[in-house]
Amino acid sequence: MIDVIIIGSGPAGWTAAIYAARASLAPILFEGNEPGGQLMTTTDVENFPGFPEGIQGPELMQRFREQAKRFGTDIKTEQVESLKIIDGGFEVASKGQTYQTRTVIMATGAEARRLGLESEKKLYGHGVSACATCDGFFFKQKKVIVVGGGDSAMEESNFLTRFASEVTIVHRRAEFRASKIMQDRTFANPKIKVIWNAEVIEILGVDVGHVTGARLKDTVTGEIHDLSIDGVFAAIGHEPNSRLLQGLVDLDEKKYVSVVKGTTMTNVPGLFVSGDLQDPRYRQAITAAGTGCMAALDAEKYLSH
Repeated sequence: MIDVIIIGSGPAGWTAAIYAARASLAPILFEGNEPGGQLMTTTDVENFPGFPEGIQGPELMQRFREQAKRFGTDIKTEQVESLKIIDGGFEVASKGQTYQTRTVIMATGAEARRLGLESEKKLYGHGVSACATCDGFFFKQKKVIVVGGGDSAMEESNFLTRFASEVTIVHRRAEFRASKIMQDRTFANPKIKVIWNAEVIEILGVDVGHVTGARLKDTVTGEIHDLSIDGVFAAIGHEPNSRLLQGLVDLDEKKYVSVVKGTTMTNVPGLFVSGDLQDPRYRQAITAAGTGCMAALDAEKYLSH
């Protein structure tokens, strides 16, 4: 029986692997179909401590991976298909093989909901983002739009006014669904404009490799017009990758995993959760890495009893 299996390969999963491997727990880590998580679509990471010049997201993840490997993590580039509770631990199935383990650290993260446009896919990391705190700095004195109408759209817009010369919220309805306090703050900000009843049907600039504008369609009249901008921020929510855990552990109403406050423990003994899978609030590489460390320490303590 294996001591610990880690599922997921973003900052949380790799940090858990580094700590677990150094504690001689011989962890197995399943990378999944998209190794490296959300940082693989982030070009410049400038807020991760220790890299004063900044670092490319994929390179940072590669360094995490090498460090985990150096300490003896057994890395499997496979997708876990199922997770079951068995006597004395858990059974993990992948590629027709099953593994039995005493503890599991889940680090499958969350995904920003996308607008679903081909042009968005092509320009992701080149003017298209889903994280203002990660990328706002790159839009100093530039014009950006924020797509959405909830609290996160208001939050991102207000944050972006620190850098951008102009922030326009594009919302498909005639009113926001954000809380009143967030709406008030947004309407009081002179740098923020709103375009009501509009949806983004295309992001312009694919031919030159960076965002130059957005094509908007009026949801009432059907009229189409182009807006000249430098950046697009989608703020339409995140989806936690908690599919494997449904029916196994307690999830909140948004399907994030509930943990015991101040720990990475779930309501199932031996099953720990780290990173964005249990964090709808901060969603940063550094906080994910921190909870990866916590999960490995929690698992080590659990195994020693």
